[in-house]
Amino acid sequence: MNKSVLSLSLSCAFAGIASSANAADVGVTLDAGTTGAGLHLVFAMPMDLNARVGVNALNFNYARSSSQVDYDFGLKLQTIDALLDWFPTKGSGFRLTTGLVYNGSKIDYNMKVNVGNQYVLNGNTYSIAQVGSIHGAVEFKKVAPYLGVGWSNLPTSGKGWGFTADMGVTFQGAPDSTLVNSNCTAAAAVCAQLTSDLAAEKANVDDLLSNLKAYPVMRMGASYTF
Repeated sequence: MNKSVLSLSLSCAFAGIASSANAADVGVTLDAGTTGAGLHLVFAMPMDLNARVGVNALNFNYARSSSQVDYDFGLKLQTIDALLDWFPTKGSGFRLTTGLVYNGSKIDYNMKVNVGNQYVLNGNTYSIAQVGSIHGAVEFKKVAPYLGVGWSNLPTSGKGWGFTADMGVTFQGAPDSTLVNSNCTAAAAVCAQLTSDLAAEKANVDDLLSNLKAYPVMRMGASYTF
């Protein structure tokens, strides 16, 4: 399921809620946190429930090391979430949240060379002239469940500004990674050894990324009720 199809499905799912809600039962939030910058529409529902649908995005770069190898990582966060809030105590802003997240996030990364323009993999040394660049990509399960808690005073608090916060976990599963080189011009035996060493290093990268199976969500923002 691609992003446009899911976005259309979410819009249809919430259209009935939006059309039946009173003007004072609809709100919007602008928030920021570990999911990036976000925009959510909020609809009040019966039985102390809120429905939320929103988009989040963030791009940033960082450096990490796996074993003895250094990498430059580029993370692109792109998510769409459909959430259901339950307020267990009437009149309180505390909420319990569950829902589904469409995860279009991905990571691109490049292996760094040492001061001699060489890669060292699994104890073997390769020159950049022999193997070209070494790079990889990471993708995640496209649909992931979300569980969390939070606070909000919309949209039942009346027209005006308010505050919103979320803290939870998106269970996105083990990431799917690749690690390849752009071109090997060395002897066949050297290229075969490189393929073996890249497979071993990919296992190290997978271990480095294993903590991303459960992605922490922490965000705060401002809300407005219409």
